[in-house]
Amino acid sequence: MSYLEKQSITDIDVSGKKVLVRVDFNVPIKDGVIKDDTRIAAAVPTINYLLQHGAGVILMSHLGRPKGQVKPELTLAPVAARLSEILDMPVEFSQDCIGSEAENAAASLDCGKVLLLENLRFHPEEEKNDPEFACALASLADIYVNDAFGAAHRSHASTEGVARYIPAVGGLLIAKEIKALGMAISEPVRPYIAIIGGAKISDKILVIENLIKKVDKLLIGGGMANTFLAASGYNMQKSLVEEERLSWARELLATEEAKNKLLLPVDLVVADRFAPDAEHKVCTPDYIPEGWMSLDIGPKTAELFAEAVKNAGTIVWNGPLGVFEMDAFANGTMAMAGALADSAAFTIIGGGDSIAAVHKAGVADKIDHISTGGGASLEFLQGKILPGIAALADK
Repeated sequence: MSYLEKQSITDIDVSGKKVLVRVDFNVPIKDGVIKDDTRIAAAVPTINYLLQHGAGVILMSHLGRPKGQVKPELTLAPVAARLSEILDMPVEFSQDCIGSEAENAAASLDCGKVLLLENLRFHPEEEKNDPEFACALASLADIYVNDAFGAAHRSHASTEGVARYIPAVGGLLIAKEIKALGMAISEPVRPYIAIIGGAKISDKILVIENLIKKVDKLLIGGGMANTFLAASGYNMQKSLVEEERLSWARELLATEEAKNKLLLPVDLVVADRFAPDAEHKVCTPDYIPEGWMSLDIGPKTAELFAEAVKNAGTIVWNGPLGVFEMDAFANGTMAMAGALADSAAFTIIGGGDSIAAVHKAGVADKIDHISTGGGASLEFLQGKILPGIAALADK
């Protein structure tokens, strides 16, 4: 199945129609105050397109994990207020996403207006992809648009179920994600380099197995590099090592692909404890002081990795290369962010920590594509079918 053949809002006529849009407004809120409105802003191009083309826009999203219960602290009401400010127009708010209030609000919505429904996950039927719940959502509109890439790997009522009842297409954000990630999978400009970091291998086994077949070089950093180094025979002392993944790592390291493509750290920043003010120093993997732990790639590794991406055509990065939240162990990740910013390659970043890292480094505006979906982008790169996109109409 080619995701590139899915219909978008630009392929259909929305004039005079009520359009139900699945957005990702799962934003951090504390005491009713939104701490980061990036995801809200990401939905604005699709909302504006629909408004400019004469549609009435009904938005739906989840927020947090209420587990099927109404939790006032997880209401989307503050999001409606913030969206109203961003759009510079009133945004109506329904205190439920189905039932008489939602139905009345949707029925009275004029074209050129916006309505936001209450948190989908206040209903347990959402995550169960309950057909009756999906049908109730679909009954509010004429057309369904999925623009929530961050939830596209979920087979929920609002991401997959609704598409069974009314015509379903992708929004502009979904189209952008499909184009960028699809290119990286099917027709990357070479050399194609992937950088995979983060704490654990477990979450990324399939993406590593898939990418190593496609890329020219695969760079491994972060906590997961410790497991590979342990599998190579190094004593990693108190470093985070996934013992249950050592045999898998050894098998991968023994393959010709790994021998030709895999780059592991040649030096490390190690610390006597996991703390911002820990005593720390640089050493090679064959001599980590007893009881110490690796918390970042070392300067020689940073140079090695920067050299590997210098002449790349396509670069995909998911996961930090160290505990970048602590300044003492952020240098490797910051150096990688700088190397991507300086590269002429088409650069793609996915995963919340990687995104936070490029913002911390001040180079986010120099990255070609910052994916809005951590889990979804990983599954996409694994070659998995994403239910929320598979459900959309083909061109």
